[in-house]
Amino acid sequence: MGGSEHGKVGRPRSEEARTAVLHAVDDLVVELGYSAVTIKGIAERAGVSRQTVYRWWSTKAEILLEASATDARHELDVPPQPDPAADLAAYLEALVAFLTTSDAGAAYRALVGEAQHDTAVRDLLRGTDPIGAGAAAVIARALPGDALAVPMPQATALLVGPVFFWVLSGREPGALRPRELAADFLRLASAPS
Repeated sequence: MGGSEHGKVGRPRSEEARTAVLHAVDDLVVELGYSAVTIKGIAERAGVSRQTVYRWWSTKAEILLEASATDARHELDVPPQPDPAADLAAYLEALVAFLTTSDAGAAYRALVGEAQHDTAVRDLLRGTDPIGAGAAAVIARALPGDALAVPMPQATALLVGPVFFWVLSGREPGALRPRELAADFLRLASAPS
């Protein structure tokens, strides 16, 4: 009776449930791996019903993408630095940390792996690109206006591609040199003055 008597009581409970689901999916992917995670398991971990989960998402990939995208936006939001190379290097350092030490980064890597053989996950990732969006914001700060010589999608690939290759192929992340990668990016993507 208590919940239905007050019009605003249901909304916070719904948001709490939604947040619990988003936290649960990250934890389960890290613990079990993507293929072992189920909607039932996510619901149980979050302390909600499967019906509650299906109210917002159709698949575990959708849940995982929303959880990792939300965290990526936060973790990759680096404050502007005094010069373009430092700004880009700070973003690349945050990207390395996200992909190698964050549960959300582990979840995102799992989605990227799944997208290699699941077209639905591939299409889902194409529609929501938290890494590319964050990179585009930093690139726009570093190379504003006509200073960028290539289209933004190509620029984001130039910036994040080396980090993705390095991390996803299992190389030691500490051996990456974000300042050198930033300088290389500026050399390749800057319009001639």
